Amino acid sequence: MDMRMGMLISHEPDFMIHGVYQYQMFGQEFWITTTTIAMWIVSLIILIIAFMANRTLKKATDEPGVFQNALEMAYEALDKMAQGILGGNARRFVNYIGTIFIFILFSNLSGLLGLRAPTADFGVTFLLGMVTFFIVNYQGIKNRKARHFTSLFEPTPILFPINLIGELANPLSISLRLFANLLSGVIIMGLWYGMMPILANIGIPAALHVYCDLFSGAIQTYVFCMLTMVYINDKME
Repeated sequence: MDMRMGMLISHEPDFMIHGVYQYQMFGQEFWITTTTIAMWIVSLIILIIAFMANRTLKKATDEPGVFQNALEMAYEALDKMAQGILGGNARRFVNYIGTIFIFILFSNLSGLLGLRAPTADFGVTFLLGMVTFFIVNYQGIKNRKARHFTSLFEPTPILFPINLIGELANPLSISLRLFANLLSGVIIMGLWYGMMPILANIGIPAALHVYCDLFSGAIQTYVFCMLTMVYINDKME
């Protein structure tokens, strides 16, 4: 009976980050983890597509092929999204928004390749949130000067602690939102593959991947980039 159950059940659930290789640097121990490898693979895929896109656009014609059409449609959609929030300032930030959009989207979709999504690691999403935080505050100081700081005391100085917490919470909120949604998908898929019978892993997980990786991944990419632009636009007076 135990052998029969062992054949029907696949393996234990596994949705953790694993260390792959340990090395020493400056007297400290560091690890190359599954997140690191997934990021390398995602970055390599993005570089290959960028190389192909560069060659395609250099040879662009009036009768574009499927790949050129896809590139132009993607750029127009991204530019339209940026202009809808940033208005006349869209062209200043569209490169950054486009970069994080592509990286986050491909990272979210990497689960379709059997990888553990890098964005399911809070270390990755927190750094993305901190980059946005520094850009937002740089724009605030650049465009609003001293008012960037005095606005924390508006409409009354009593609200300074709340306003300060609100500013500091922005990078945490967007990074935690992205991390939590992707991690939940990783856990769901890990539980399914680890606890369900082998026969249940044929066909059914495809629908789960469509929701957890494709649908949820695309939505969370849009939300992260949209909130980034909203925070930047708030400092563009």
